[in-house]
Amino acid sequence: MPIKALRTPDERFSQLADWPYAPHYVEGLAGYEGLRMHYVDEGPRDAAVTFLCIHGEPSWAYLFRKMIPVFTSAGHRVVAVDMFGFGRSDKPVDDDVYTYHFHRNALLAFVEKLDLKNMCLVVQDWGGVLGLTLPMEAPHRYSRLLVMNTGLPGGEEAPAGFAMWRAFNRSQPDLNVGELMKRATPILTPDEMKAYDAPFPDKSYKGGVRRFPELVMLKEQGAADLTPLSKDGVATSLAARKFWSEEWKGDSFMAVGMQDPVLGPPSMQFLRKFIRNCPEPMEVADAGHFVQEWGAPIAREALARFGIS
Repeated sequence: MPIKALRTPDERFSQLADWPYAPHYVEGLAGYEGLRMHYVDEGPRDAAVTFLCIHGEPSWAYLFRKMIPVFTSAGHRVVAVDMFGFGRSDKPVDDDVYTYHFHRNALLAFVEKLDLKNMCLVVQDWGGVLGLTLPMEAPHRYSRLLVMNTGLPGGEEAPAGFAMWRAFNRSQPDLNVGELMKRATPILTPDEMKAYDAPFPDKSYKGGVRRFPELVMLKEQGAADLTPLSKDGVATSLAARKFWSEEWKGDSFMAVGMQDPVLGPPSMQFLRKFIRNCPEPMEVADAGHFVQEWGAPIAREALARFGIS
């Protein structure tokens, strides 16, 4: 049966602040027939390095707008994808469609469809929870990692910051995404808030937003076990920890938004232990969870440390 989905009208994305990028779409991904996935594709297609940027909850490729021009100005290609349920990608209307492997398998199929190679994986939030599990399936495609405020949860108890966020999200079936982004990122302008709201005309488009916090593989505080929803993905995440610890041979760069109450310095130091030869992180003092909003200096520093600026 085809997956019933909504498609955000194009006019919602017209004249967004600091967003000159033409949309690109891929359709017919195996297992996702009838669904259209959006991505940004900038820079030369034959560039030596492709930066694959994967957003998290509840953002979209717009989050990378301050990093994209830094990478392309250095001659690299940037592919910034919108996961299903977000951005300009189609949005299944049934919340139950959104599972860990629904998203992960779509990302794997996307990489294969575009045949991306020599990638620098650029991830944050759910972009990392999912994206950090991709290279172990095709290590030859990945040569570098730029990781920001994310994790590879493996069934541990949720820290207080995340427990509060999950509880808040449960209370907001029609979450005001622009206001949330502003609270987390005070430097946003009203026009930038509008851009984060653009994908969601009403709550029927927000199934992915509602579900992502429920899928994180962390136990409720004081609980003996994971919820049924969050059990999915634990084995994959633990396998990814093993891959990054034992098999990863590429270069890594970590940047940490120091004001993040959910996935801040303690969480990132925990993740860093699993990434082989990951150097000390770049600490972005004023940045919160959505650290890409301070993305230009992060991108420049990453290019310099990779030696490809």
